Amino acid sequence: MNKFARFKAVAAIATIVAATAISTTALANPFNPFEALFGPHREPVAAPAYANPTDDSALRNEFRRQVVDYRTSEAPGTIIVDTPNTYLYLVMPGGKAMRYGIGVGREGFAWSGTKTVERKAEWPDWTPPPEMIQRQPYLPRFVAGGPTNPLGARAMYLSGSVYRIHGTNAPSTIGGRVSSGCIRMVNEDVTDLYNRVHVGSKVIVLPMTSERRAGSPNGIY
Repeated sequence: MNKFARFKAVAAIATIVAATAISTTALANPFNPFEALFGPHREPVAAPAYANPTDDSALRNEFRRQVVDYRTSEAPGTIIVDTPNTYLYLVMPGGKAMRYGIGVGREGFAWSGTKTVERKAEWPDWTPPPEMIQRQPYLPRFVAGGPTNPLGARAMYLSGSVYRIHGTNAPSTIGGRVSSGCIRMVNEDVTDLYNRVHVGSKVIVLPMTSERRAGSPNGIY
């Protein structure tokens, strides 16, 4: 048998083997007849959603989460928003509190009062209220929850209001007067607070006219 004849014979055998494999696969899985030849199709494995919720490298040291001395007559579990100093305190037993840096309402949007946590949400959707749309008509009408959502990783909705304590993807704004009245925290901090408080927790928001301290950790409320 010459070289050309041998080549034709080998080619014929390869064709038969391939046809048999495809035929067998077609019987087992008629929608994917090439699986036996090339292996099953596998979609790329995506990284877990929201695995890295925030980068707090821009957060100034004084606004990083820490336990501090805090004198108050309020019960443990109470949230106190120190608006003029841009801190949020979660009252703890023994004269202590967990202190977080926050961003508060910009000029004309600060408010004060006593509320409760009405509900909680993880990776909340955002629907701007009508009054915000009126002021800023370019805003989207709806943003699904996720890492690009302005509400960040968690939200705690305050009773009888449109205000929330929520996350942010802009850690450099912590310590500023930047919002339309909501209290913002970096995502790591709002997640920590979210896990510590429950629906019904008391929230006290101090007025902007309260005394502004020079970074003292001692409570004034």
